[in-house]
Amino acid sequence: MKTFDHVVIGSGIAGLTYALKVAATGATVAIVTKKSRADSNTAWAQGGIACVTSSEDSVALHVKDTLIAGDGLCHEEVVRTIISEGPERIAELVGLGMHFDERTAPDGHREPDLGREGGHSKRRILHAKDATGLEIEKTLLAAVAAHPSITVLENRIAVDLITTGKLGYAMQDACVGLYVLDEASGTVETIRTDVTVLATGGCGRVYLYTTNPDIATGDGVAMAWRAGATVANMEFMQFHPTPPQGKIFPDYRGGPRGRGDPDRCTGT
Repeated sequence: MKTFDHVVIGSGIAGLTYALKVAATGATVAIVTKKSRADSNTAWAQGGIACVTSSEDSVALHVKDTLIAGDGLCHEEVVRTIISEGPERIAELVGLGMHFDERTAPDGHREPDLGREGGHSKRRILHAKDATGLEIEKTLLAAVAAHPSITVLENRIAVDLITTGKLGYAMQDACVGLYVLDEASGTVETIRTDVTVLATGGCGRVYLYTTNPDIATGDGVAMAWRAGATVANMEFMQFHPTPPQGKIFPDYRGGPRGRGDPDRCTGT
C-alpha cells in the first residue's frame, strides 16, 4: 500500500496546479492519471484564457460581460472570485516558464497579444498560438517533474474512493484513500491518504457523439457520487476540446461522418 499526504486524480491544469501548490508546503503528493501524464482535456484546449491584463480593461467590466453571457445562471460571487484572482494565476504560470504570444506596442514596448472572443467587450484573451492548453500542460508538467515531493502514477485508472462508511467504521464518513487499477499489471492497488482531490475533467465520452478525447469518461463524478458527494449543474455539458482522433458530430448530410443515419442524428 502506498501512502501520500495528498492524492490528486487527474493530470490536467487543475490537478497539476493543486499538486504544485501543496507540494510547496512540504507535503507528499501523488498524481494518478489513467493514461500518460500529458493526456488531458487541457492539452487539447486551443483558444486561450480570458484575463484582465490590459490598462484598457477592468475586473468590473470582465465581471459584467460574464454575467451578461451567463444570462442569469452564473453564481456572481464565484464569477468575481475567478476573474479578480485571474491575473495572479497568469503571473504564476509565467513564473513557471509559460510564454504567451506578445506583440510590439505603438510605443515600442512588448505586451500580450490579446485576442477578443464572443461576449467580451475588450480584448482580453491570452494565447500561445493555437495551442494554449498544450503549452500550459507542458509548463506545469515540467514543474511537476522537477519537484521531488510529487509522484506521478501513469496508466492507472481510479476505481473507487475508500471511505470510513464503506469500511464499516462507526464515525463521521470520511475519505481515507482510493483503489486504482494498474493497467500494466492488471492489479488493483490501494493508496492511503487523508486528502483526495478529484480533478478528472468532464464526461463527454458518455455521449454517442462528442469531440472530447477518450479520457473524458466522467470517472471522478461517478466516484464522488458513490462516496456521497453533492453533484450539481450536470446539465451543463461542453463538448470541447477537439482532438483530431475524436468522434465528430453528425454532419449536414444527417449521419456521422457522412454515412447517413437519420435515426441516430443529434444535430448539425
